[in-house]
Amino acid sequence: QVQLVESGGGLVQTGGSLRLSCAASGTVFRFNAMGWYRLAPGKQRELVAHITNGDSTNYADSVKSRFTISRDNAKNTVYLQMNSLKPEDPAVYYCHGLLGRSDYWGQGTQVTVSS
Repeated sequence: QVQLVESGGGLVQTGGSLRLSCAASGTVFRFNAMGWYRLAPGKQRELVAHITNGDSTNYADSVKSRFTISRDNAKNTVYLQMNSLKPEDPAVYYCHGLLGRSDYWGQGTQVTVSS
């Protein structure tokens, strides 16, 4: 059974940094693409960052130059380095993976930013 497990969320002050990790298990195959989404209260789910099998990346405009997505294919793990966190960044961050035609989601990790 394929699973994605996030870690690294928590509480940080405005301007601080956090690094999220998402480790995949239950498969020896590389995900076609992996990404991070976030869901904040009262808002729609938003794609934060996305990385393909060929390491092509794209970011939401709101996080460009502050967040960096990367992946370690040997570990089947994707990371999200979040710098200069702002009051508008708090949300539950979800890891997503596309394996073949199947979508997989992690359970989510909470990111809180204090002023």
